[in-house]
Amino acid sequence: MLTDTLKSLYQRDLERLIFQLNQYSEEKNLWVLVAGINNPAGNLCLHLVGNLNMFIGKILGNTDYVRKRDQEFALRGVPRKDLIQMIVDTQKVLDKTLSNLTSDELQKEYPLKVFKEKMTVEYFLVHLSSHLTFHLGQIDYHRRILDK
Repeated sequence: MLTDTLKSLYQRDLERLIFQLNQYSEEKNLWVLVAGINNPAGNLCLHLVGNLNMFIGKILGNTDYVRKRDQEFALRGVPRKDLIQMIVDTQKVLDKTLSNLTSDELQKEYPLKVFKEKMTVEYFLVHLSSHLTFHLGQIDYHRRILDK
């Protein structure tokens, strides 16, 4: 079933996110702005955690998560260990939520209008996985620039 595939992909890519954060030679570099790159790794991490907890955890899993999107891009200096704990907590939410979705629920319309067009839950879950990998690549690039 698609949920098993998605659980595997989210788990893999969130583990890669933890790996990338741990690869920074200096923790302060997680928050360094680089010319031509709008968001440092720390903010992208906060954004990914917020995005997944909102659109999967809260909307599909009925958690009590409250997203503060502006802070995802405004906060600075969150310790690496705290970012990693947020990712671990997000992994648990995703696993639980995706484990409870049925094939029929995947074909239903996603409850929020996020884009101009209506979409199925299945479509949006695949989109969110792509969104995660897009930002994961940005983080890898950011780290490589700073850790030459």
